[in-house]
Amino acid sequence: MSRRRRRLSGGRVLAGAVRRRPREATLLAVWSAVEAAPVLVFGRSVAGATDAFLTHRTGTGLAWLAALAVAAAAGAVGSAAAYRPLAGIVEPLRDALVRQVVRGAVHEAVRTGRPGDAAVARLTQHVEIVRDTFAGLLVVIRGFVFTLASALIGLSALLPVTLLLVVPPVALGLGLFLGMVSRAMARQRDLILAEERIAGSSTALATGLRDIVACGAEDARSAKIGRLIDAQAAAARSVARIAAGRTIALAVGGRLPLLAIVAAAPWLLRHGATPGAVLGALTYVLQGLTPALHTAIRGLGGSGLRLAVTLGRLIETGEVPAVPRPAGGGGDLRLSRVTFAYGPDAEPVIDDLSLTVPDGDHLAIVGPSGIGKSTLALLVAGLLTPSRGTVFLGGTPASQVAPEFRALIPQEAYVFGGTLRDNLGYLRADTAPPGDAELDAAADAVGLTALAERLGGYDARIDPATLSAGERQLVALTRTYLSPARLVLLDEATCHLDAAAEERAEAAFAARPGSLIVIAHRMTSARRARRVLMLDGTRAWLGGHEDLLTRCEPYRDLHGHWAADGSEPAQVAGDANGDRSQPARVAGRANGDRSEPARVAGDADGVDPVARAYLPDDARHVVPDGADRQEEVIRDLGG
Repeated sequence: MSRRRRRLSGGRVLAGAVRRRPREATLLAVWSAVEAAPVLVFGRSVAGATDAFLTHRTGTGLAWLAALAVAAAAGAVGSAAAYRPLAGIVEPLRDALVRQVVRGAVHEAVRTGRPGDAAVARLTQHVEIVRDTFAGLLVVIRGFVFTLASALIGLSALLPVTLLLVVPPVALGLGLFLGMVSRAMARQRDLILAEERIAGSSTALATGLRDIVACGAEDARSAKIGRLIDAQAAAARSVARIAAGRTIALAVGGRLPLLAIVAAAPWLLRHGATPGAVLGALTYVLQGLTPALHTAIRGLGGSGLRLAVTLGRLIETGEVPAVPRPAGGGGDLRLSRVTFAYGPDAEPVIDDLSLTVPDGDHLAIVGPSGIGKSTLALLVAGLLTPSRGTVFLGGTPASQVAPEFRALIPQEAYVFGGTLRDNLGYLRADTAPPGDAELDAAADAVGLTALAERLGGYDARIDPATLSAGERQLVALTRTYLSPARLVLLDEATCHLDAAAEERAEAAFAARPGSLIVIAHRMTSARRARRVLMLDGTRAWLGGHEDLLTRCEPYRDLHGHWAADGSEPAQVAGDANGDRSQPARVAGRANGDRSEPARVAGDADGVDPVARAYLPDDARHVVPDGADRQEEVIRDLGG
């Protein structure tokens, strides 16, 4: 990515942070205009008071000074009130950056097998730099714009001819400053990279100190760290030299207008200007224009450049996505010969799996506990990287897809302290927050309406500890329903809801634009899905519910086990009477024998319920015996 592209991307991120908060941006502009009121009336009040006192009109002079005092009080109110909308713009950007950096660090750790040392510097330094300097930059920009506008409006009303003496040098000073920006950004970027290298090398040095001493490599490591420190010092000196050039721009834009008015004062007095008007014009330059220009050049040239480069660095490392959705291919999910194991010597949890989920599909994933369903969801979400094979979302590798494109809801839903509105709009941080009408529609679709009313509405503050597990799941489901995610993965995200509530939530997501993948814990989820993926640890079957009942014996066993457990009524293809209260039957069986429901160990049907040692709470897991009638024991299930 070129430097120009990084600057443009960083600018879009910052501009987007303002656009996504239109109410706060409007309030900030209004209060900034109020804050600039003293500048607007300063020169005029000084001119009026001076001329009044020179002509012995004391009352008039005092009235002008009183007007200035009122404007100063209004400016103080505006200055204090501007900080609340300012925080409303800055803090959401900071929160989004933290999420992106943490996500990038997790991806780096999964990819390399070790923590991302440079990511520590980006999280502890660079995110805070962006937060603080973005706030300062907004203060500087709005101050410069409104102060400069107030000063020029005041000059045009008081002594219009002075604009010819003021505007050209101001424009020249700003032009000189802008000409230095490109070079200054390059030097600032060198400094940022030097800081990251020192952070990464220092962490490696600390963690490997014993090995370094044992190998006698102290001098070599010391020399390497020394070179990095020297490089950082050189970059800092270069940044300082660039900063010195800003003094020239300040002198041209801030001092030349003052000298021009002083030099032209005799001519102005001869052509009808009063002493008070000349003094008022000087006041506008000294108290309005020059301070605003000084603050703008110092702020933009210092913290502003640091902000642009730091944000560009975050974009460059992939932690602030420059592309909001996959590059092409719509929203299709494609897995090509994906294999994943938790360690180089471990047996694969997912082995050579190929799968295509078209955009808009509804897929249920079923199988015994511990078979790899949640692992597959993490691979699709880009939180795990395959040992072999590829996972693509819309033609883009899953690990590189913008996080806004997909949402994974785990079994334990997360709800944070705050208002219900804050919780539901959390995944809309980068877009316009949902209004009440949109919240009502989402709550009605997912089934949150009753809970929202009981809590006291969307603006009621909630304590997560007072919510049940099912209520937390409803909040998380509605939050995801309102998100821009095109792909939604429900990893047993409805397990604490009753069957009717689960059906309502799944129906809402199935009708929502995009794709839905459900890690099912009830067989009804598989029946509702358009397609079902059955995993049993040896192979994968893909098809519709009725199709799998016909040709997939493990799926029939799983379906029959659910029915025998009492949690699911069983009905399969070929059951002519269609009576859901009847036992499960298999297509083609005239006698309607049960399809291997779970029974007592040693039972004649050859199906023995066995509890895995590491899943003691999964009483419904069953292992069918083979033809040799050999019973499975707990030690056989360790893998």
